[in-house]
Amino acid sequence: MEWEWLDIGKDDFKKDFQFFRFAAYGFLKNLNFYEPFLILYFRSLGLSFLKIGFLFSISEIATYILEIPTGIFADAYGRRKAMVASMLSYIAAFSTFYFFSSYLLLSAAMILLALGDTFRSGTHKSMIYEYLKIKGMYDLKVEYYGATRSFSQLGSAFNAILSAVVVILTNDYRKVFLFALIPYSINLVNLATYPKELEGEKRGGKKTVKEFASIFKSWEVLKPIMNSAMFDGFFKTAKEYLQPILKSFALSLPIFLSMNGKDRTAIVVGIVYFFVYMMTSRASRNAGKVVKRVKSIEKAANVMFISVASAITLAGFFLKINLSVLSVILLMTIYVLQNLRKPMMVAYISSKAPSSALTSTLSVESQLKTFLTAAATPAIGWIADSLGIGYALAILGGSMFFSYTLLKLK
Repeated sequence: MEWEWLDIGKDDFKKDFQFFRFAAYGFLKNLNFYEPFLILYFRSLGLSFLKIGFLFSISEIATYILEIPTGIFADAYGRRKAMVASMLSYIAAFSTFYFFSSYLLLSAAMILLALGDTFRSGTHKSMIYEYLKIKGMYDLKVEYYGATRSFSQLGSAFNAILSAVVVILTNDYRKVFLFALIPYSINLVNLATYPKELEGEKRGGKKTVKEFASIFKSWEVLKPIMNSAMFDGFFKTAKEYLQPILKSFALSLPIFLSMNGKDRTAIVVGIVYFFVYMMTSRASRNAGKVVKRVKSIEKAANVMFISVASAITLAGFFLKINLSVLSVILLMTIYVLQNLRKPMMVAYISSKAPSSALTSTLSVESQLKTFLTAAATPAIGWIADSLGIGYALAILGGSMFFSYTLLKLK
């Protein structure tokens, strides 16, 4: 059955029922409601940027420890099982955030988020690529994955508006975790009923570990993994500062003056993130077209690396001279470039790695990203507390320029 009546955009493939199940996963996954307000939620509890940085580091360290074991588990024993475990971990995390506010239990919730991330990172992409092999469409992996990813960004756009509505109506950041339980429960059912054929060949732990270990012998595989991880790590560290910048920006605007500060912030944050994710949805969808036009994933990826480093550095500079609106625009831009680049790099890495160990290979990329973020977040948080967010972003951008000189793709 073809869903031509639901066709969105012009692609080189037909969208069948399974395409929309892949798309539904991404859309529902990004209806987490908490993401646009997580930093603000922690700040409302009286936490400093340093303590918030440690919370993110706890999550990143847990991700670092769990990433490869969960990836090997998915490849060896079942990708559907891994995805179901991921959704259950997220549901447990949201419940903990909603019912408790002690620093110890907040740390436990961050670990549960990390467990959810590690079970799904690379796993769903591997299922998509397995489907493309079955259907004889593997040569369209950039276009197909970019199209499915565009739905996840569309989910993020709706998430920004809906989460803002929740905060305004309840006047409580905590309620976003309660509402997040609904889409994640639906996604749990969606993933649990995926076709068995998407599991791929279950090869057992010993054989999977052997094939996984082979990637460390090839610099041709390792270099793009490290390049992608470095880029995403810097992006992930920088993007968290959009929220506090938006809060200051919202409170300075001469609008919605009859509302309290939290509601004014929620409206501005919701509108900005809605437009950000609408743009990232379009960016992901057009990743394949960009590659065709440039005729080189390496060239496109390098330009985006430099562009994001420049944007982060300039965002810090403009914030320092009180041009926060330009900082907001630049930080919005890095979201777009990251989502344009991601489908390219996933496809590029998958073309270099053994397909039977693709989930665990992508777990290496995620683990390296985690290591960088865990190291950078507290350090940048300390700089933000001591010198201001402007200096923190400028230093982060300068560090990204340096890493590019080491990992430029050729």
